[in-house]
Amino acid sequence: QVQLVESGGGLVQAGGSLRLSCADSNRAIYTRPMGWFRQAPGKEREFVAAITWIGDDSVYVDSVKGRFTISRDNARNTVYLQMNSLRPEDTAVYYCAALISYTGGTTTPPVRSWGQGTQVTVSS
Repeated sequence: QVQLVESGGGLVQAGGSLRLSCADSNRAIYTRPMGWFRQAPGKEREFVAAITWIGDDSVYVDSVKGRFTISRDNARNTVYLQMNSLRPEDTAVYYCAALISYTGGTTTPPVRSWGQGTQVTVSS
């Protein structure tokens, strides 16, 4: 059973950077493809990025390509989302997700379990 806990959110000015972390207290992340999603106020939750269980491939939503990087350290059971050149439209609650499968961007990957979310606020 995967139990995900996100950290690293906060308030940052436009153009700044944040790194989100997602740790699994049950040390099971290394067996799963992982992803990040986000939900802005009044909007549906959207896919942001995903990475294979071994970390050899990743995929991003177009709006974050070139600015965000997903990575993982299986020895530490942790997944990261490095966010650079942040924009006010990146403001959202960011959720880590253990995926059922990695779809390579062809479709939104199915989610097995969610973290509790961490707030990211980008001021203009």
